[in-house]
Amino acid sequence: MPQLVLGPLLRYVSETEASVWVETDEPCEVEVLGHREPTFGVAGHHYALVRIESLEPGGFYEYEVALDGERRWPLPSSDLPPSAIRTFLPGKPIDICFGSCRVAVPHEEPYTQTKDEHEDGHELDALRVLAAQMARQERSEWPELLFLLGDQIYVDEGSPRTREKIRARRDTDEPPGEEVVDFEEYSWLYEESWSDPLIRWLFSTVSVSMAWDDHDMSDDWNISRSWHEEMDRKEWWHERAIDGIASYWIYQHLGNLSLRELDESEIYSRVRGNRDATDVLRGWAKEIETTAAGTRWSFCRDIDGVRALFLDSRAARVLSEDRRSMFDEKVWEWIVDHASGDFDHLVIGTTVPYLLSPGFHHLEAWNERLCDGAWGGALERPSERLRRALDFDHWAAFQFSFRRLRELLEEVGSGKRGKAPASIVILSGDVHHAYLCEIAFKRDAGMKSPVYQAVCSPYRNPLGRGERRVIRTGFSRPFAAFARGLAHAAGAPDPGVRWRLLEGPYFDNQVATLRLDGREAIARLDKTVTGEADDGDGLEKTFERRLA
Repeated sequence: MPQLVLGPLLRYVSETEASVWVETDEPCEVEVLGHREPTFGVAGHHYALVRIESLEPGGFYEYEVALDGERRWPLPSSDLPPSAIRTFLPGKPIDICFGSCRVAVPHEEPYTQTKDEHEDGHELDALRVLAAQMARQERSEWPELLFLLGDQIYVDEGSPRTREKIRARRDTDEPPGEEVVDFEEYSWLYEESWSDPLIRWLFSTVSVSMAWDDHDMSDDWNISRSWHEEMDRKEWWHERAIDGIASYWIYQHLGNLSLRELDESEIYSRVRGNRDATDVLRGWAKEIETTAAGTRWSFCRDIDGVRALFLDSRAARVLSEDRRSMFDEKVWEWIVDHASGDFDHLVIGTTVPYLLSPGFHHLEAWNERLCDGAWGGALERPSERLRRALDFDHWAAFQFSFRRLRELLEEVGSGKRGKAPASIVILSGDVHHAYLCEIAFKRDAGMKSPVYQAVCSPYRNPLGRGERRVIRTGFSRPFAAFARGLAHAAGAPDPGVRWRLLEGPYFDNQVATLRLDGREAIARLDKTVTGEADDGDGLEKTFERRLA
């Protein structure tokens, strides 16, 4: 009899529709709330995305999952509340939890210690603590949405169970060592990251949207042209890249799409219900890996006057000799089009922060100019090595795209692309610390909307003490002034905006929440805290700020 391997994951939800994703151990028919879907197969694994329609706005639908007519969810031993689909109701507040960077390691010592106490320490998992807290709360207190903004899995660190299986499968003295090489090993990473009972329940109850970042594929993925040239010379890389794209499409991207977008997806129509879609999906992924074309990973969600726009800031990068850009022209046109309209709030999700600390922003802008030869050809290669050594791959290191997004924010916030939103909030992760900043534009921009950036990272992968000191230095005025001088001397353009740190930086394992209620917006950050034996671990408020 078929069994659940992973899931259910509650993915797309609207006022009347929803989708639920599962992985099973053999081909079968999956049923949720009377809606059925056959699995499709890839590389010996089996998946289904069950489409659920004709729901009522504001509905609360407890559900089970049956495989070939036999109930397989909830698990027999579970004492957690029933999984539920909650459709959106116009006029009701929306709580969006967000963050990034969650390494999969066990939830007991030494893994729950700090990195400074133990090399394997990663402290408490913020998402697991969130789930445990929700299980003790009234359902009216549960968040409606969960945004996972990159590094859902780590191909290059952590995951002790997966590393053990890799060592048993092949010779890890050969490249790439204990990093994953193919679809099978990618599937192990997802299983290890998503199989904890609390995480499974959380994902089955809160609508989850996901975007990938470098560690989902490879450290420093698409950081520069030299990175591509180096990886092209590695015999194992292209096969891993193909299977990384294929696994991302299945495990993460597919559920981001609305039911209408699924109907319009050519690759989904070829894969859906196909008992062995391996060649179809890998051929599609190979075309993307070879030509960097064929799909758009950016997507959007519309929820009762809120547009959430997810910008893929990794896979669509242009790294030609004459220009670095976060996006090719086709993706950028899509972004501009979807940022235009009448919204109460525009929420922009981008895995790497648009604005770093002022010091590191100017340092990355300075480095990009040196990579382009601003101080002579002799410094180009050393500057490129510095770019990769220090992970200079954020928006500041792509000044062409930084300027474009700034201009787009000005147009939206001044009402040139529709009614000016009550707030524009950029959500990011990646940098293993959290902060909130307010962005000020030039007076002639005519801004009517307040603009903020809220960064939350990590869910579980904290920095050590030395790394925290470096981050704090980036926010200091003396270092910012020094870095600004370097950038100016190298001819880096002025950012055209100023940003004021309102909160942070904070270095805990943490989860942030953006509450949107009509034209009001509130940002909150919670950190994990170890509780007493009776209370269990919990979340403690770090700050709460009204944005609009």
